[in-house]
Formats: sequence, C-alpha cells, structure tokens
Amino acid sequence: MLHWPRTITTERLSLLPPGPEHLDDLIRLKADERVFGFMLHGTRTPQRTREELEDDMEFWRVRGYGTWSVFERASGAFLGIAGLMERPDGRGVALRFALWPECRGKGYAREAARAALEFGHRAGLARIIAVARETNHASRAVLADLGMRECGEFMNHGHRMLVYESLR
Repeated sequence: MLHWPRTITTERLSLLPPGPEHLDDLIRLKADERVFGFMLHGTRTPQRTREELEDDMEFWRVRGYGTWSVFERASGAFLGIAGLMERPDGRGVALRFALWPECRGKGYAREAARAALEFGHRAGLARIIAVARETNHASRAVLADLGMRECGEFMNHGHRMLVYESLR
C-alpha cells in the first residue's frame, strides 16, 4: 500500500481517485459509445457504472492505486479516466485511459496516462501492460509515446488486440 498522496497534479490536469461525487460524470462517459465502445466489455449501464465505481474505490483501498477521474485544472472540467487496473483476463496490471473525443489532439490522454504509468512504477509495479485495438491508432500512438513496446496480441470479439508493456 502506498503512503504518498493519491491525487496527481500535472501541468494541466488533476487526477483524483474516484468517489461518489464523480458518479454522474462517470455515467455519462461510460455510456458514450464514442468513448467506451473501444473498451473491454463496451459501454456501461448506469447501474454497472455504480458497481464499477464501488469496485474502483475498493481497489484503491486494497492496492493503493487504481483509476483516477481526470479533470482539467484551468476549468475544472471532467475529461475522463486514466489509471491502473488488474485485467480480468489475468494478463496483469494494465494502464487504461478513456477521455472525451473532444480531448483528442490536445495531449490530455498522453499527459494523464504518463502520470498514471509513473505512479504505478513508483508504487513498485515492475511491469505494466496496456491493450489497444489494432485499429485504435490514437491510443496506440499514446502508448508508443510513453515508451511502451508491443509485446503480444490476441483476438477479442473479432478484433485484433495489441498488448504493450512498460518495464521499470
């Protein structure tokens, strides 16, 4: 368990561990096909988002890291999520990020993902993976820019998924 602050501040972003106050933002984000259509298990119902928020808060309590809610510091606007979660397929702890499409091209995903990846390695995680659909060029570019290297692949619902890794 980590003993330093769980909130991360970057040049433009604040990453906050999720709490009940983020539920409405998370429901909108996770129901949006443009954002969660690419994620494992796809879009979420409001009830499933509530359950995932409870799971995320518990993961933080147990592990000392997890998924953050990402906000723009200047405006306070909710931009999406970024963080580290144990993959349900047993591949390991994975970096994940999902921000509103309006954030594309501004470097927010890269900034949030870099902060989460660095936090995870400081937390003692020697290997962190990430998974991106082969056709998701934006996410793949972020992972490459973070220095993650392609290390495997698998098929998921007819989509070729690429596995990346970052070693401490």
